[in-house]
Amino acid sequence: MHHGRPCSTFQAAILPPMSSADSQDNPPTFSPPEPAQGPHAGATLPNLVGLMQRLLAPDGCPWDREQTLESLVPYLIEETYEVVDALAIRNVDDHREELGDLLLQIVFQSELRRRENAFGIDDVVEGIVSKLLRRHPHVFGETRAKNSEEALASWAQMKGVEKKKKGKLGALEGVPRSAPALLRAARLGEKASAVGFDWPDTHGPRNKISEEVAELDEAIASGDRGAIVHELGDLLFSVVNLARKLGIDAEQSLGASNQRFSDRFRHVELALEAQNKIMRDTPMTELDELWEAAKRAE
Repeated sequence: MHHGRPCSTFQAAILPPMSSADSQDNPPTFSPPEPAQGPHAGATLPNLVGLMQRLLAPDGCPWDREQTLESLVPYLIEETYEVVDALAIRNVDDHREELGDLLLQIVFQSELRRRENAFGIDDVVEGIVSKLLRRHPHVFGETRAKNSEEALASWAQMKGVEKKKKGKLGALEGVPRSAPALLRAARLGEKASAVGFDWPDTHGPRNKISEEVAELDEAIASGDRGAIVHELGDLLFSVVNLARKLGIDAEQSLGASNQRFSDRFRHVELALEAQNKIMRDTPMTELDELWEAAKRAE
């Protein structure tokens, strides 16, 4: 069966430094290193591929056979978050299991594409191997990176060359539109900063927050819902920018706040249950006291 392979073998082009335009058009090739000997070298991946093919066979699983690339999207997102949760609680067994569930989604989608004669799992692997080789000239080429900053700069340089060849010239290209808004805001800020569009320090985004709060207050006073939505979005974007300038992951920071709120709220619920009270019927002043008690108990 024909596959639309991005490359015929595991060999991949390594783009040389951008100062050499001629060699960019005809880059040298390098083969990937051999996997480490012993267990866990990746030899068992065909087992999962074969199992997925069996499930999708005419006499396979009816549910699996009904799935489409679109219907699998929610599962892909859910499994990704479950991997993150397993990492957060530092549970090794859960991490292994959730990585397996995520890998299943990758194999599942690849097999559906193979049935369209588009590509298969080997093309997926070859594609990422090729990309990693190209974007690590400081490992596989003649140049060497002295530190992580130089390595990141080298990666960005190679990525920029690839984008240019594809006709993608915008600095913000590559930030997924379907990413969660908080994450996308952070990535947009990072990419804009990488090309020099940024404040020199934290004073800029902090002052911007005050400016956006004032504009939000004006919008609320006007009663214009469209303006309120607009200004609230600008305020949130400014907060994410401040987090970035402070070296803080906005997603993790908000996630920690979410958990603190959940823990404190549960503390209030249990306190009310102990007194046979209903939250809706409890005065706000009493709820505030219970909330403060929950904060002190942390």
